[in-house]
Amino acid sequence: MFAKAFRVKSNTAIKGSDRRKLRADVTAVFPTLGTDQVSQLIPGKEELNIVKLYAHRGDAVTVYVSGGNPILFELEKNLYPTVYTLWSYPDLLPAFTTWPPVLEKLVGGADLMLPGLVVPPAGLPQVQKGDLCAIALVGNRRSGDKSSPPSIAPLAPDPPDPGEEKGSVQADATLRGDLRHLTLEGEEEEVGEVQHRCAEKSPSEATEDPSVGGLTAEPTDGKTLQEQMDELLERCFVHALKCRVKKADLPLLTSTLLGSHMFSCCPEGRQLDVKKSSYKKLSKFLQHMQQEQVIQVKELSQGVESIVAVDWKHPRITSFVIPEPSPTSQAVQEGSREQPYHPPDIKSLYCVPASMTLLFQESGHKKGSILDGGEVRTIVISYAKKHDLVDADNNNLVKLDPILCDCILEKNEQHTVMKLPWDSLLSRCLEKLQPAYQVTFPGQEPVVKKGKICPVDITLAQRASNKKVTVVRNLEAYGLDPYSVAALLQQRCQASTTVTPAPGAKDSLQVQIQGNQVHHLGRLLLEECQLPRKHIQGLEKAPKPGKKK
Repeated sequence: MFAKAFRVKSNTAIKGSDRRKLRADVTAVFPTLGTDQVSQLIPGKEELNIVKLYAHRGDAVTVYVSGGNPILFELEKNLYPTVYTLWSYPDLLPAFTTWPPVLEKLVGGADLMLPGLVVPPAGLPQVQKGDLCAIALVGNRRSGDKSSPPSIAPLAPDPPDPGEEKGSVQADATLRGDLRHLTLEGEEEEVGEVQHRCAEKSPSEATEDPSVGGLTAEPTDGKTLQEQMDELLERCFVHALKCRVKKADLPLLTSTLLGSHMFSCCPEGRQLDVKKSSYKKLSKFLQHMQQEQVIQVKELSQGVESIVAVDWKHPRITSFVIPEPSPTSQAVQEGSREQPYHPPDIKSLYCVPASMTLLFQESGHKKGSILDGGEVRTIVISYAKKHDLVDADNNNLVKLDPILCDCILEKNEQHTVMKLPWDSLLSRCLEKLQPAYQVTFPGQEPVVKKGKICPVDITLAQRASNKKVTVVRNLEAYGLDPYSVAALLQQRCQASTTVTPAPGAKDSLQVQIQGNQVHHLGRLLLEECQLPRKHIQGLEKAPKPGKKK
């Protein structure tokens, strides 16, 4: 799908709520699609996965894969169709037609210029700057999935030779100047080449090329896709056992082996998909490995299988050669080292509730206004002085008028408290306001949110095997990637890690590390990430010196 190598971060089945949201987004972004077409594109019950990956320049891309076909991708919060979707719905986007020689230049990263267009009898599509468009070749408006894209007739008869057409193209007045970045603005070297590369191939070539057939990008060497997937499955399995799984991790859930270890061992530019292998299910593959006496699998609880033993001296494991990191992954790591993590600046703010509006309306604020502590102090002082509420006999006391009484005092104090010291008045006012906060990451605009920022939460849990695990949540609020934290802790603690959805929290992940690893977490968060201690809870759960984890 991509013209250059990429790195898969995660591959998960979509949740029902996310599926419904995706349908709504597609309907909004592509209004030409009817309800039935949206339902066909995003089926209600069929398999639909969300693949998060990093492109070769480090850009984060989210790909939606249905039935093995990547159908949509999201880049910088913008939703785009893949060529497979355009083949199925050729009228989804305004399309401009060009010649094969021009397409060769576009694949190399060139812009599509006005002289390179073929003008149909009805004229060029009417588009505005920034509109998403597609590029097609003369004589074919392909439609179909990746396995067999058929040819369908163009909208108009094939035009004459490019030389004859050039004059009319240049004279066409519907577009003025250059048509630049028609496919995907700013990504013509990567994601944008999806449209160019696939349109350039014939149907037979597109079927044989695994880079067009999904998220893998290696030569077939005469082997079927199923045979390739079998080899990839075994390679990731052996790699995970040799480099990631330790004896202390056993018993290890088979789902954890796949999700936390095997996927991360997949070579860059390829995607592990058990369903495309001859085994179809992970359990069948593991049964085969058990027959080979590489592992031993048991059902420790009903319906849940775990790996309870591994023969690390098995020839399959000892003969496996750990691959060198690819240049792309090294570049990503070097790029991340050049941009070290910096903690966000977190500032406490206050939100005016309905019960306090009378006190703040004179200063031009209303319900829902966000203020910092200094602004609140200034407003309260100004209000007291304006209404002559400072006690004449003692400047440290403030007389309470009806508005201050209603805003500041409790019900049982309404008729007993007539004056308050300045510090008590200001502290009571801050307590009555609703909490809010501002988060500013380096190089980004401040983000203001209502409520209190959730601290990084570290907890210990006891599993059925009587082993302790450390769970950390809310990393995303502080700009920390759970997958990166999990990978780092896995190396430092020499313990297995998993990343799973956080219970009861929408779009939030939690990292689970085997054993009591609070000490390692504390060192990472406090010393290296330099997060303030007040934004971390659970550090007291670190093991005492000399005690077993």
